[in-house]
Amino acid sequence: MHALACKAKVALEAVKERLTVTLIASTYQDHPQVGVWKRQLLEAARVAFARPHDPAAAAHAGPAEELFAKLWRLEMELEWLEKNGSPRFLMGY
Repeated sequence: MHALACKAKVALEAVKERLTVTLIASTYQDHPQVGVWKRQLLEAARVAFARPHDPAAAAHAGPAEELFAKLWRLEMELEWLEKNGSPRFLMGY
């Protein structure tokens, strides 16, 4: 199982489309997962911006909002750790 922060970072890179999925995959060594994570993030984004009166979206709004909040927190923590954290932690030791 991959760390959520890593999944979030890889998915965000893929959504930005600055690099190819193949290049991102080789950088993060998760080739088969990059496309899946990108698709999951884009699907969740649709729910996050759906109209509140849409019954189909309303059923998923609560969990989606919690997940996006957690994703944002993890992204911020990862950025902080990259700037200030221990190199051993970032290398997974």
